[in-house]
Amino acid sequence: MKQAEYLMESQNEALRIEMKTQRAVVERHARWAGLLPGMRVADIGCGPGMTTHILHQMVQPDGKAVGVDFSGTRIAHANHRYKEDGLSFHCMDVHDDLSILGTFDMVWVRFLLEYQRSGSFGIVRRLAKLLRQGGILCLIDLDQNCLNHYDIPPRLARTLQGLMVHLSRYNDFDPQAGRKLYSYLYDLGFDNIDVHMEPHHLIFGDIRDVDYSNWEAKVVTAGRNSSYPFDEYEGGFEAFYEEFKSFFTNPRRFTYTPVICCRGRKRQQ
Repeated sequence: MKQAEYLMESQNEALRIEMKTQRAVVERHARWAGLLPGMRVADIGCGPGMTTHILHQMVQPDGKAVGVDFSGTRIAHANHRYKEDGLSFHCMDVHDDLSILGTFDMVWVRFLLEYQRSGSFGIVRRLAKLLRQGGILCLIDLDQNCLNHYDIPPRLARTLQGLMVHLSRYNDFDPQAGRKLYSYLYDLGFDNIDVHMEPHHLIFGDIRDVDYSNWEAKVVTAGRNSSYPFDEYEGGFEAFYEEFKSFFTNPRRFTYTPVICCRGRKRQQ
């Protein structure tokens, strides 16, 4: 089985990912998961490599980090921008056998499974095999992605709901990926499972440029890469986009998306 076409694919995707990645948040979640100096960590779905680079810095001295992504373009970006001793990047498909990479003290999977709805548990099961006994699997994803807003116009709300259903059915996107992560670790028999939840998006008042740029890219890229007809609007996608912009730039708007982090240790045999 091969990787499905990436819903957010665009020529600016590496820039979007780097722009929205907050070092302090990555470091906080990695410390919570149990990342320590000297560990060997795999970043699965590493994109342009910024997060892998942060993890690599956290495992110094003597630790190593490996980034894996199916996109040759983003792996080339990662190698150009972040390659250094003890840090390597590999263009590989998460549906394939990754055992050639060896074993790890931690496998980190952040914002990947939401794009792999139908095969997400199988991916996690295969990734668990990369862990040494007692190694840590950390799964991080959003829940109710793009769906939590107040006071959103009814037609815009219906369209976003319809788009999410469409993306789930035809693009293998999972807007509720986060709530499933605990059950994956439980069903695979992991020990010491813990869960942490916090806001990922928390937007009120005047919108920051970084938040608007990220959301605009999400709406435009996912909307245009989908085959959703936007029949709710006589003007199709462009009319939907204009109403979205009007709502999202209104400082009265309130938007949030929770991020759910799950960690567990591979059971000793």
